[in-house]
Amino acid sequence: MTTQTTASKTADTPTTGAPTGLIGIPAHIGRALATGGGVLSVLSTFLAWTWTAEFPGDLTVYGYPGGLQVLVLIGGALTTLLGLASYGVRGLGWLAPAGADAAVKLAALATFATAWYTVVAMSFQLGGVVNLEPGGYVVAAATLIALLGSLALPFERPEPDPVDPDDTGWEQFKHTAGQNWQTVRAAFASGTPRPVRALPSYAEILIIVAVLAVALLVFTYGIGTEYDELFVGFLIMTGLGFAALNKSGLIGRVTQITARHQNITVCGAFVAAACFPFTQTDDQYATLGVYILIFATVALGLNIVVGLAGLLDLGYVAFLGVGAYAASMVSGSPSSPFGVHFPFWAAVLVGAAASLVFGVLIGAPTLRLRGDYLAIVTLGFGEIFRIAANNLDGTSGPDVTNGSNGISSIPDLKILGFDLGIPHDIAGFTIGRFANYFFLMLIITAVVVLVFRRSGDSRIGRAWVAIREDETAALAMGINGFRVKLIAFAVGATLAGLAGTVQAHVTYTVTPEQYLFAGTTPPNSAFLLAAVVLGGMGTIAGPLIGAALLFLIPNKLQFLGDYQLLAFGLALVLLMRFRPEGLIPNRRRQLEFHEEADAPAVLSKTGA
Repeated sequence: MTTQTTASKTADTPTTGAPTGLIGIPAHIGRALATGGGVLSVLSTFLAWTWTAEFPGDLTVYGYPGGLQVLVLIGGALTTLLGLASYGVRGLGWLAPAGADAAVKLAALATFATAWYTVVAMSFQLGGVVNLEPGGYVVAAATLIALLGSLALPFERPEPDPVDPDDTGWEQFKHTAGQNWQTVRAAFASGTPRPVRALPSYAEILIIVAVLAVALLVFTYGIGTEYDELFVGFLIMTGLGFAALNKSGLIGRVTQITARHQNITVCGAFVAAACFPFTQTDDQYATLGVYILIFATVALGLNIVVGLAGLLDLGYVAFLGVGAYAASMVSGSPSSPFGVHFPFWAAVLVGAAASLVFGVLIGAPTLRLRGDYLAIVTLGFGEIFRIAANNLDGTSGPDVTNGSNGISSIPDLKILGFDLGIPHDIAGFTIGRFANYFFLMLIITAVVVLVFRRSGDSRIGRAWVAIREDETAALAMGINGFRVKLIAFAVGATLAGLAGTVQAHVTYTVTPEQYLFAGTTPPNSAFLLAAVVLGGMGTIAGPLIGAALLFLIPNKLQFLGDYQLLAFGLALVLLMRFRPEGLIPNRRRQLEFHEEADAPAVLSKTGA
């Protein structure tokens, strides 16, 4: 009987062994190839990739990386470090707390994609591979070797063998000991976060400072890319590089640190953002910065309506337009029918109050609807606002908005004698017009973030979340659903109107065409909603990052012409497929989307 049981266990239980990768070479050889390929990729960036300077970035210089070579250098260095971390090199465990094997694949893929994109672009633009110098061939071969080596690494750690209840106590002890050793070895290889020593508070604060400095550097580099090929390579490297660091567990570890020091992180983020204009020599990219802040602030207001309260609003951009029109009419514009010039603080109050009134007027009769019906009504409101603003031209209706010409020649703001429309010298730096508005918009963004944090943690914020999760259950628990939703609608509209007051002065002109439901450039309702979903609903950093990406990428991809929206749509589809919870997810939503992956596995015996 004992012999039969043993034979059955041998046949039915999977043999313990190291997991295999996609290709059939041993994992240790693949790890060596990936690490060595990363080193060669770094060295290849110090060689010339082509003989002519016609390809942008001047890749003809030996000993000094330039243009896309810098991105390949970063990818090769990341692949090398993760490869060494997978070997257990002392001092690199912090880089891959969840294991390095899976992260090596993504880092090698990022380096390969960026390098081969550059080689193919050079060959296509210069007229063939004959225009490549030895460095171009070396980087193509090195990144290919690194990618093939990474594919030999295991995709997941081995599953532990189930305990056979027919085993004796000694056999179960040996089996459990073997499983423990397998778990430790597998955790070292990939997948399971290893316990790390707790850091003192000052060390964690220094890590937060370093992370914010890197974020500022990456953003400044991305917004300052001078040609299209460099920006595409930047997108490839940052996207896959972020995925590699997330897979290694480093992003999760940093997130835990920032969660323990939320106030310091938020203040540090605003300080880092305030440093951005000082990194620019003119207003060329500060212009994008101020528009990104306007878009991000409106997206954060929409996050209250959609992310916290769960109300699908497809006409939210109309509240931005209401605030912009109201502020432009009282700011001294010659096109205004009122002929008044309020100071800045009064114009801000007028814009915010007008949006608040419209939010209540629209929300009161419509918020008794749910789901798709509410979405259709809000979509109609957005279109009604745009058409009404277009018709109030003195011909089709009263002369209030000047029709399609809009309110023009809006004067620059003056705050306490400080004219935002002219350059100023601060600490030896010349701060231009758009940089002045950048600082003003940064202050308004800080106010919106404060409102979001306070309201989200308050009693009304918890009621919003309850309504979002299950409105029927919330009503049964005594929550006044209509009142709670109306407050969310009103607060979101007010914040959008607040941002609209600044937008009116930045753009000089307010026209109905600026407030469409969908278009090729933000802000519009579709892009605002995409920014909230892309960044992560219910979070603060999510919509800010989502808005920055959705405003920056279309502006940098204008060379695609008619294919711009196609590329943008494909990117959103891929993101929703592989990370539906957003880039900076709320923990509750992350568990909802990955409920099966986080559920503990149930082991059962299926043998004799």
